[in-house]
Amino acid sequence: MRLTSFTDYGLRVLMRLAGAPDCAMTTSELAAEFQVSRNHLAKVISALAGAGYLETRRGGSGGAILARPPEEIRLGDVVAFLESGQVLVECFSPGGAACTLTPNCRLKARLAQAEASFLADLNCSTLADCVYHPDIL
Repeated sequence: MRLTSFTDYGLRVLMRLAGAPDCAMTTSELAAEFQVSRNHLAKVISALAGAGYLETRRGGSGGAILARPPEEIRLGDVVAFLESGQVLVECFSPGGAACTLTPNCRLKARLAQAEASFLADLNCSTLADCVYHPDIL
């Protein structure tokens, strides 16, 4: 299983902000630190804010901060949210797919169970378990 870069960046943002809970960070600061596209990261931050994981503020003291304590943010929930719309395999897409094995495929149910188990296992951990503290020189 491979997560999208959208989810990867989302997890990085949450981990980084959890490491500095009293410090609002701008999209530009985070993009520079992670060495990723500012525009792509802005979409990630917007999605996280829309889901209630982040609060964002404009202006001189603006930036993003966690909207809830890291102990209340389950990793599986974050991944499920950020990966929504991404299917594990083609036959999971809405409306089905053109797979010639459907409806007799016995793999689809196993893959669905594996995906559910993956998210359930991630939900055993919270953001507090993965706080990132950058090395300050």
